[in-house]
Amino acid sequence: MSTTTENIVQVDTSDEETPLLKPQKPKGRTPLPKLQIGIVLLLQVCEPLCSQSIYPYINELVGTLDIVQGDKKKVGYYAGLIESLFFATEALTVLQWSRASDRIGRKPVLLLGLVGTILSILCFGLSRSFWTLVVSRCLCGLLNGNIGVMKSAMGELTDPTNRAEAFALLPVVWAAGASFGPLLGGSLARPADRFPQSVFAGQFWKDYPYFLPCLATASYTALTFVVTAIWLKESIPQKIKHTRKRVTSDASDITVTDRSPADAPDEDDNAPLPLRSVLTFPVVISILNYVTLAFLNISVNALLPLFFHMPVAMGGLDLDPVVIGYIMSLYGAGSGLFQIVLFSPLVRGYGVRKTFLLSVSTFVPVFMTFPLMSLVAKYYGVGWIVWSLLGMVLGLLFLMDTAYGCIFMFVTASAPNKRSLGATNGLSQTTVSAARAIGPALSTSLYSFSIEYNVLGGYGVYAVLATLSLGALLLAFQLPHKLWGEEDADEVGDSEGDDGALKN
Repeated sequence: MSTTTENIVQVDTSDEETPLLKPQKPKGRTPLPKLQIGIVLLLQVCEPLCSQSIYPYINELVGTLDIVQGDKKKVGYYAGLIESLFFATEALTVLQWSRASDRIGRKPVLLLGLVGTILSILCFGLSRSFWTLVVSRCLCGLLNGNIGVMKSAMGELTDPTNRAEAFALLPVVWAAGASFGPLLGGSLARPADRFPQSVFAGQFWKDYPYFLPCLATASYTALTFVVTAIWLKESIPQKIKHTRKRVTSDASDITVTDRSPADAPDEDDNAPLPLRSVLTFPVVISILNYVTLAFLNISVNALLPLFFHMPVAMGGLDLDPVVIGYIMSLYGAGSGLFQIVLFSPLVRGYGVRKTFLLSVSTFVPVFMTFPLMSLVAKYYGVGWIVWSLLGMVLGLLFLMDTAYGCIFMFVTASAPNKRSLGATNGLSQTTVSAARAIGPALSTSLYSFSIEYNVLGGYGVYAVLATLSLGALLLAFQLPHKLWGEEDADEVGDSEGDDGALKN
């Protein structure tokens, strides 16, 4: 008499609710999907290209508005406000756009964001009053949630074996946009005054002297829209079916049945999480460091063109918009080249955390060099000493920009699961956009306030920002020595090694 014992074995192929860098050691590096990564990088260029193309001429433009009434001391207040509005309104909607992309897909949200960018930058070029400038910048921020969605797509297109290589490219292409944006803005502004009259002789170019750089950046964004619509594939992971296998002791009696998530007794473990569940310690501390980095960086970026534009007697260098555009372009190009050549060696040699700490530590000397350049310009003129100090500042900023590749990796690794990557990046971009909204308005207003009321000889703004930089460095020390999940991977690897030794 024979008996048959039936055993049930369940195989669940869904991902667990764990950080993206799972505790397992990869055997080899996965090749990057070059076309898809390339399209995401093209999308990444759009925001710095459009947002920073206004920097060479924004202070000159604000100086012509009736709201300033010819008082150059007020330029910093209104220019900083206009620069901040994009990030302020972006903060209101970027989380909603990112969470929507978790459900409807990355591609539709990215395409909508590109349309919003095109419309808003064209409206900016056609603006002739302070309030139309305000509306156009608000429109751009409200309709553009792409920055968080792009990072989500990048995280889905990579895995732990190639993520560092891919995320190292983000600061490079951002630097490319930050290089070409000011170059376009400074070179194409006021074409009726600078280019042949046979081409720009119409009254339109005199009435709208800053439309041409806006048209150029909008054209690039329109081209990116076409490329994205045709070739970008949806990167959001599909729901994975639960598979049940029924195995009997008789090898000839094997049945396999599939269950869809609707039939399974448990919820899809890889479904988007509620926002409250996303707010874990790894997510919060990673985002806080991203916020402080973005705030200090945008403060520098807003101060540089204002410092270059203001008269020497008011603490600036009194440079022409074309020269300002060239300097800002050099900053972007040099930063991109620095990332290409040195980012990977720095991360391999020192690790992600130490590289981030080194980068953040550059802010204090950067802010303290501004008053030194101003004092030299006042007493000796804008000569080789000033240009040498400016070169030193740019070199420090090149190193500072490596912090972005590091913090992107921390934020991506902190996500509770893959389907919550959009919410994680949306949450980070919401808080970062708020910081970027405060940064330009605060720094440029502090500049004008310091000059107007002679705070610390007119240099009070730099003392405040240097102090905040020290606080950012202290916060950076709270990051773990390895990316979230990598320490667990090491522990698992060590445990497996011990088990193997015992078995042998």
